[in-house]
Amino acid sequence: MNSFAFALLASTSTVAFAQDAPVVTAKESPAQQVPGAQGRDEEDVQRSSAASDIIVTARRRQEQVQDVPIPISVVGVKELDSTGSFNVSRLAQLQPTLQFYSTNPRNSSVNVRGLGAPLGLTNDGIDQGVGVYIDQVYFSRVAVATLDFLDVQQVETLRGPQGTLYGKNTVAGAISITSKAPSFNFEGRAEVSAGSLAFKQAKASVSGPLGETVAARFGVATTSRRGTVYNVRTGNYVNEQDNIGFRGAILWRASDTLDLTLSADYNRQDPECCAQIYIKYGPTQRAANRQYPALTAAFPATTQTSGTYRVPSTNPFDRLTDLDADLNARNTLGGVSLRGELEVGSGTLTSVTAWRFWDWLPANDRDFTGLRVTTLSQNPTRQDQFTQELRYAGEGNGFDYVVGAFAFYQDIHTTGTQRQGPDASRWLINPSNALSNDPTVLDGLTAANDIRLKNFSGALFGKLNWDVTDQITLSPGVRVNYDDKVGSYVSIVRDSAGNLVPATGGTARQVEQRTALGPQSFQNEAYRAWNVSYDFTASYKPSRDVLVYATYAHTFKSGGLNLNGVPVVNGVAQTQFAQVDPEKVDHFEIGVKSQFWDRKATLNVTGFWTSIKDYQALVNDGQNTTLRGYLANADEVRVRGIEADFSVRPSERISLYVNGAYTDHEYVRFTNAPCPPERSGGSTVGNGLPGVPGQPSPAVCDISGQWLPGISKWAFSFGGEVNQPVNIFGKDGEIYFGADGSYRSKFSSNASRSIYTDIEGYGLANYRLGYRTDDGLNVFAWVRNATDSEYFDVLATTPGNTGLISGNVGDPRTYGVTVGLSF
Repeated sequence: MNSFAFALLASTSTVAFAQDAPVVTAKESPAQQVPGAQGRDEEDVQRSSAASDIIVTARRRQEQVQDVPIPISVVGVKELDSTGSFNVSRLAQLQPTLQFYSTNPRNSSVNVRGLGAPLGLTNDGIDQGVGVYIDQVYFSRVAVATLDFLDVQQVETLRGPQGTLYGKNTVAGAISITSKAPSFNFEGRAEVSAGSLAFKQAKASVSGPLGETVAARFGVATTSRRGTVYNVRTGNYVNEQDNIGFRGAILWRASDTLDLTLSADYNRQDPECCAQIYIKYGPTQRAANRQYPALTAAFPATTQTSGTYRVPSTNPFDRLTDLDADLNARNTLGGVSLRGELEVGSGTLTSVTAWRFWDWLPANDRDFTGLRVTTLSQNPTRQDQFTQELRYAGEGNGFDYVVGAFAFYQDIHTTGTQRQGPDASRWLINPSNALSNDPTVLDGLTAANDIRLKNFSGALFGKLNWDVTDQITLSPGVRVNYDDKVGSYVSIVRDSAGNLVPATGGTARQVEQRTALGPQSFQNEAYRAWNVSYDFTASYKPSRDVLVYATYAHTFKSGGLNLNGVPVVNGVAQTQFAQVDPEKVDHFEIGVKSQFWDRKATLNVTGFWTSIKDYQALVNDGQNTTLRGYLANADEVRVRGIEADFSVRPSERISLYVNGAYTDHEYVRFTNAPCPPERSGGSTVGNGLPGVPGQPSPAVCDISGQWLPGISKWAFSFGGEVNQPVNIFGKDGEIYFGADGSYRSKFSSNASRSIYTDIEGYGLANYRLGYRTDDGLNVFAWVRNATDSEYFDVLATTPGNTGLISGNVGDPRTYGVTVGLSF
């Protein structure tokens, strides 16, 4: 751990911050849960309540978080606002075992304990491994994680498999976001922020009655920020933020036993984004004249007055680029849901019906340089999804239970285009071939992709909690799931004159064109399967403030279809690789939840061991120009570790928290992995492509025993807050100072660990100083990444095996002021 991390950890003895598990409830108002809270400000209720009062719905019923035998991190509206955690990326800094990686909204991964989705995965035919739910509606696209939180009450992060109650897409965990409910008391909140990099953010919500039995709520949020990278070619700052979202909800209390809530939301991002910039050059096994230094030296200068091409800076923290292709990341999501809750018998019958859409309109520079190698790269996508869940949560004599059914339908249509430019011939064709000096060979060469998926999933599930004694509870659960996926992939390649490039044969020019952009197609590939998830938890409560539990879970992540293309041999798509087997997960966990010092302190500790067979991972077909990544199954991976969450509130004036995680991780067996860049481009290995005897083998490596990508062995979050009551201009309030920080150790940013793509450990520190009143005014100044740490979010190898390593640099120091008012 670096000195910064130790220094900030030590400082928690004097610097206080709101605890990691803030007190918020799933109800419309904390006043309904906290005695004597009527008429008090929501944030005041949160500050004065004990950790044991936190209400969660992790098991599809309202329970106190310390009574739930699941490791859960809960962040409420106060902490989201005060720490600037307005999306999942920011939230990850508060939770050591939550990871978020994104090179653009479509190519994003949300992982828990390092599991969920492979880094760099963009494949419509595969499910994610961490489920994202907003108001009990499942969001099938991780792109939602890039949006601003909108009028949120609290965020629950459930760690470990949740396959019984949440489904096949939660092998690593689930994120459950609860919006604020319509209120029958008139109330509102407004907040504006301004800061460096032209940061501007505004959030507002209002709620109140429309009649005796009807209440409504409306919220809006908008965020904009200048980009963090300057493009010397266009004179624009890129990788900016430009978000806006709306949400509305109407609650009809139809009777004393029936509530109906109709909700609708619309969210749009439209930034000039997302540029991955030059990080470094790492030599590969290719011939020297086919690597980055020699290739760039073959082109004249573009942004300087003389000499050969070179990037504006080889220091990535100068934050300069010269990308010449259009950049765009227009991301639009929205939908409508109807939730009905009927009290019947000894429990509640809940129905959740929803339709959602996702429109993705990108533009990228996929050669990652200012050269005209790839002049157009985009994969616009339209998705519609429909979900229906029906469940009943009931109670009996000494037991409670949840039973239900779930149905999901998804329709995805992606239409991609990639076009090569006049520099592509020299960049992609072997210099020993005279055609490499003819720019017309690849200039204007265009691949048009049409990708379609129709996906139905249905499930029946049940969970029982049986109180064997007052202290011992046994909790078995089971879920039976059926998947039906039908998809197709068609890639048609034409030259600049519009002529089709044949899949086999042809002229020497056409051979080089096909090598650069290979046509292929497969139609109506289908994946159909039944799977069963089950788990068993035993919990023991020796006293009011201690809970001990142990869990075994067997679950799965659905198999699927490779809808980014598959290897091609002699012009024939190898459709035996079109299907990917499901992941099979065995998970063991033991934990203790405890409170002491009159419930002023909370300590929760969890140990876990997760083994996954047929892990869905990226491999490649070994081409030396445009690597075609596709999914296959690694034999086995293992992740194990220990987590600890500690918070203490010695008085109303001080609160502190420290959370930490140690995670050991490796590919137990993965013999057909893509080679790291330092080993790529050389001779092939193996006797043939699996299942295709006698055909050339892709270059593969055995990476058994190596790290999984994206996982730090050590990760911490820590902070605190201290306040002092004051009376200013006759207004009772308090001055407060808060800090929060995070640290993570080195991790790999490549599917196969490389000497070029390890990201060194780093720490981040954020501070705020403010004044808030009892009647709802809150004014504070803030600084994020106060030490201006230089770090990378993601590093990646680039198409072509040239040795160019690109990536995303983390945010620099930013600062600003926030003014909020609630009533």
